[in-house]
Amino acid sequence: MEIKVSNDVKNYAVDALVINMFEGERTSQELANTYAIDRDDFKGKLGQTYLLQTYDRIPAKKILVVGCGKRNEFCENEVRTAVYKAVKKLQQMHVKTAAFDFEVGFDYGKFGAIGAMLADYAFDKYKSEKATRVDEITFANASEESVRAGKAFGNAMKFTRDLANEPAAYATPTKLAEIAQSLDGIETRVFEKPEIEEMKMGAFLAVGQGSVQPPKFIHMKYTCENPKKRIAIIGKGICFDSGGLDIKPASSMLTMKDDMSGAACVLGVMSALKEFNPQVEVHGIIAACENMPSGTSYKPGDILTAKNGKTIEVDNTDAEGRLTLADALVYACELGVDEVIDIATLTGACVVALGTFVTGIMGNDKELVRNIIDTAESVGEKYWELPMFKEYFDCLKSDIADMKNTGSRQGGASIAGIFLKEYVKDVKWAHIDIAGTAFLEKPQGECGKGASGAGVRTLLSYILK
Repeated sequence: MEIKVSNDVKNYAVDALVINMFEGERTSQELANTYAIDRDDFKGKLGQTYLLQTYDRIPAKKILVVGCGKRNEFCENEVRTAVYKAVKKLQQMHVKTAAFDFEVGFDYGKFGAIGAMLADYAFDKYKSEKATRVDEITFANASEESVRAGKAFGNAMKFTRDLANEPAAYATPTKLAEIAQSLDGIETRVFEKPEIEEMKMGAFLAVGQGSVQPPKFIHMKYTCENPKKRIAIIGKGICFDSGGLDIKPASSMLTMKDDMSGAACVLGVMSALKEFNPQVEVHGIIAACENMPSGTSYKPGDILTAKNGKTIEVDNTDAEGRLTLADALVYACELGVDEVIDIATLTGACVVALGTFVTGIMGNDKELVRNIIDTAESVGEKYWELPMFKEYFDCLKSDIADMKNTGSRQGGASIAGIFLKEYVKDVKWAHIDIAGTAFLEKPQGECGKGASGAGVRTLLSYILK
């Protein structure tokens, strides 16, 4: 989809002119007022649509009226919803060109472009019949700059969703490394297994040792002159999670290609930084591997030694993500950054607690956690802070090592957070659990079934702030 900007769309001979309507108010087109409001009593609730033919009374062939709800409740996130609904309706009509003449009182280009690109998204790479798409839309009353920003956000989300939707046979640790090395404006170093061994990342190496796919430790870096802050973002990179020797049921493995959604998010964010050139130094870190059963797999009862020297008794090989993140967290804390943020499809317990539309977050710094939550809210993602009381660590106590890698099923998301906290030293840290929000079993809101791109808007917006 091509997205343009022009303030003369009323004279465009497009397939459809899209206009907005607030509840209790009239639109900018008298033709729409006559039919939608006066004759059919169209209310204009948020996301509602009304279609009418123009019969050559205006240059556009059709008018699509999109409800925006009450004016005093309308905000940027509602723009995204309204544009998303409009583009979905245009696709049903097999419209190829459309112009949006929204009059909402502010520059809606960024969130409008994001909404349009969310509606345009379809992972149809492997399908013979491709999705129906709108070829071109034009926004009036929006700036080139805001639309360009929205397109960059949309492209980052598409990048992430495409990667998380790919089968594990494609999105291997090696492939993730190749993608990281191809990013524009990003300096990337990929550590191979011998180098990972030299760094003494025993927890990460153990998880990947059952797979024929070699592990890759990926360190991306975006730099600028005189950065105002230094941030490390870590994405869980389990390219396929069978559960290891504690193997998952077959039905639970069907979507385990998505267990690298955190890594896909970090790659998506890093891919967009050059577009914005923020005055922040950003490190993107991924410990990529597969968790597979074989004769070389790590076993329940094994004792692992992480990069910081802490020992871990393996209680369950399916609690592997926290092991890879442990070594990645130690590595990140040694970079001299101000903040470390990890994002991971980590625990089923988080899904039980918060469902599929709320992301869990916790950390060792209240201000950092609150800033991320506020940023998420501003871009239409919902985050909720989970507790990390010290008593949770009692579940992780081991008779023969410093800790176990799992504890009680009760409070499982917080217990995982407490485990990770043991590998954070002298830095502000937040942990984001996207287990419920990263991959959807059915369409939800503005995302279809499959990868949602959870975390991209929040982390990119946080960095740009």
